[in-house]
Amino acid sequence: MGAAAHIHSAQDARRLAKRRLPWMIFDYIDGAAGAETGAARNRAALDAITLRPRILQDVSTRNLTTTLFGQTTDVPFGIAPMGMCNLSGPGADLMLARLAAKHKVPHGVSTVASTPLEKIIDVAQGHAWFQLYFSGDGTGTFKLVERAKAAGYQTLVLTADVPEVGRRPRELRHGFKMPFKIGPRQFIDFALHPRWSLTSLAAGKPQMANFEMDGYDFDRTESRAKATWDTLARLRDMWPGNLVVKGVLDAEDAVSLQKAGVDAIQVSSHGARQLESAPAPITVLPEIRQAVGPDFPLFFDSGLRSGEDVLKALTAGATFAFFGRSLQFAIAADGQAGLNQLWSVFTDELSIAMAQTGLTHLPCAKQT
Repeated sequence: MGAAAHIHSAQDARRLAKRRLPWMIFDYIDGAAGAETGAARNRAALDAITLRPRILQDVSTRNLTTTLFGQTTDVPFGIAPMGMCNLSGPGADLMLARLAAKHKVPHGVSTVASTPLEKIIDVAQGHAWFQLYFSGDGTGTFKLVERAKAAGYQTLVLTADVPEVGRRPRELRHGFKMPFKIGPRQFIDFALHPRWSLTSLAAGKPQMANFEMDGYDFDRTESRAKATWDTLARLRDMWPGNLVVKGVLDAEDAVSLQKAGVDAIQVSSHGARQLESAPAPITVLPEIRQAVGPDFPLFFDSGLRSGEDVLKALTAGATFAFFGRSLQFAIAADGQAGLNQLWSVFTDELSIAMAQTGLTHLPCAKQT
């Protein structure tokens, strides 16, 4: 029996991943900013929300599909952009891409993905969005935008909440670096986790594949603080498809983005990996929904660990939600089988929660 059979929740996937991953890799995926009170706040806020049970409703048939930028998705949740996913398991980026293709959901392709953006959108059969970091003076950034356009991406996601990379002590203690570097401490860590080490060695050291192009050397620690509203305007002018801005926690910013012509906003604290003192995104979601009106596409991520969490986000005003690190843990636990199993768990949890709350259709503010 494979490990996937033992995944009945996101917590199970995390527990299995913690056993199998080197400490440095696990803490990179699992860690948050500062003393990690922001991550705890996210979880506590979601846990504090209750759903209203209803009885004697005919909920024998439930529809979990929705539309997103005119395309039908099997479920109202997708894959958040995550950097260096192949650290969780060789080929993780493409496992996520295959999942996206199967369920017709967006796969957020990170600027710092381990696999070229062209390969991912091909395997995802077009169900991929390119996530963009502005970096340095923007020269490389806009080259990536042109690459994404040429590769056929229809949706660009600008992550706006990382003007400087947050301090995450857990990864700093391990000496985690990108590009990936192995010293004596990391060698011992890897030797104590031979299953991960041998499979990763066979596949080759994970790279930041999107920066293997002429005239661009990526520095993860390079300041991203020069991005302004003028930067956004330039992106809007050069990007013909859907433009999403991710990392929004302020209603005034949301209204300004709406006026600037973005197509959707993603309420997110970057999984509490950047500003430890940021509010829990679920607590500001209703305020932002009220500010932008009932019809504007509003996406959500940060802290989601179950299908019930998705229903809470949709009830609070989101039109679509995204899972992040839990999916990497499932891959670390048992590759594609683990990922597919956790996705089924999330789907079942959402469907059951809908039945128990008397819903036959999703409570999204509006399909997009």
